[in-house]
Amino acid sequence: MIAIIKYNAGNVQSVQYALQRIGADSIVTDNVAEITSADKLIFPGVGHASPAMQYLRERKLDQLIISLKQPVLGICLGLQLMCKHSEEGNTQCLGIFDEAVKLFVPREGTESEVGKLKVPQIGWNNIYNFKSVLFDGLKEEDFVYAVHSYYAALGNETVATTDYIHPYSAALQKNNFYAVQFHPEKSGTVGETILKNFINIS
Repeated sequence: MIAIIKYNAGNVQSVQYALQRIGADSIVTDNVAEITSADKLIFPGVGHASPAMQYLRERKLDQLIISLKQPVLGICLGLQLMCKHSEEGNTQCLGIFDEAVKLFVPREGTESEVGKLKVPQIGWNNIYNFKSVLFDGLKEEDFVYAVHSYYAALGNETVATTDYIHPYSAALQKNNFYAVQFHPEKSGTVGETILKNFINIS
């Protein structure tokens, strides 16, 4: 069974629907017993870092998530909360990944770009430099769908890269913890492949 961690953040149901489309059963829960007994965990979310972390701490889910031994996949806000700190609300996060989450600073486009590179980033973007089983079967420069104003910089735990204003981590991995900044549940067949690859991790 796959458990989708509920923590007062949006987009959880769309992840469950995406899993249904690929034939995977899941539950949405913040129950400790259900989380610890699940085969795989998905930690998705859309929202603000500070109240999300408050919800986790109030229910002691922050320490539970850090202690998990089964594969865990963070998505969007989930990735950011798995980092050590976020500029959003000056929030201390879970610290699974040794990266700080920063706000994009918009800038004027170059001659080859149209208009401004605005914040938030909304839309399709390509990913490359794959270094994880999450991306088995995908092609370098495949496109995924992203909606976010904050990002994790490139670092030792980066396992896929993308560019918006500057290069940043499209995905991070450390031990049994995986995370993607984009939304695989909204990324068509590429996203379905990533979800299937996660489900098949032994």
